[in-house]
Amino acid sequence: MRLRRLTLQNVRNIALAELSFAGRQQFFLGANGQGKTNLLEAVGFVTALRSFRTADTRLLIAERQREAAIACDFEHEKQNATKLVIRLHGEGKEVTCDGERVTRLADHLGRFPTVVFSSQDQQLIRGAPALRRRWLDLTLAGTDPVYLHGLQNYHRALAGRNQLLKRQASAAEIAAFEQPLGAAAATLVAARRRGVAALAPHVAAGYALISSEAESAGITYAEDTAPGDGVGDAAAWHAHFERTRLRDLQFRGTMSGPHRDDIEFRVGGRAARDFGSEGQQRSLVLALRLAQVSHVRASTGVEPVLLADDVLGELDPARRRRFWAALGETRQVLATGTELPDAELGEWEVFRVAGGGFTAESSP
Repeated sequence: MRLRRLTLQNVRNIALAELSFAGRQQFFLGANGQGKTNLLEAVGFVTALRSFRTADTRLLIAERQREAAIACDFEHEKQNATKLVIRLHGEGKEVTCDGERVTRLADHLGRFPTVVFSSQDQQLIRGAPALRRRWLDLTLAGTDPVYLHGLQNYHRALAGRNQLLKRQASAAEIAAFEQPLGAAAATLVAARRRGVAALAPHVAAGYALISSEAESAGITYAEDTAPGDGVGDAAAWHAHFERTRLRDLQFRGTMSGPHRDDIEFRVGGRAARDFGSEGQQRSLVLALRLAQVSHVRASTGVEPVLLADDVLGELDPARRRRFWAALGETRQVLATGTELPDAELGEWEVFRVAGGGFTAESSP
């Protein structure tokens, strides 16, 4: 998939931008805070109709404006020339594809994939488990409506049970939510296990491409709890929530379950968070994103557009060359930075960015 034309209106500090892309590599050059990341955020929004920076879509709308718009013209492997228009307003969003209204997120997922490489990605290793769960959920839900449906079912049932726990409802009332919660938990955990197992070899391969070190890298799914005999079917999860009900009533919330699971990253057989060097952690987070690229391509049959937000300047020259080689020679890359990339990374269409405005400087 290639993005050939992008129009943005009232997206954060971008009042109006109309950009055309002819080549494979576009670079947005400018000081921090000028709108480079805002543009990548808008392009990334097309994948799952959510931002990679915030859960609140309203924050994408410029101050003192009632709505914002994102319009993209794609060259698409499956749909040929395709136009996607997204309008954001205080009540939600409206999406049209080639003039037809998209009313269900499940119908949209997987059609316009992007993968974001960010200088903030190291928090996936160093940060809280919630960040790693969010990465996994976005990776899997971004291409699989069934996974999204299971995730939504679980959190809906969890929210209902937590509301009852907070108001100290009767055992009978809480029990009514535990059966659907158990079924949803079993489905979600099974899907996450499959997803991590599928991603693991791609993470290892990506790390081997980027890192000059001889050690291996891996990713495993760390479940918060293993109910019953550890199989974790719906009945076992139902029994688990029933068994922990008194404790959860004391804490006024569900204290265990898939919403507390984690992802473990390892380098050389040891926990990357505790023992990985700065260089090893950088290589690992890049490998995670490369694994995401492979997963998207395999799941959807569509080549994702890659969004590299201030990544190149964070890498030493050797790792930068290996990373760029790992991206391949056919995928489209939109990158940002405060300095131009090395000439050895190929030819770029360069756009100067200042105050939310974009000026084409050169093209191949």
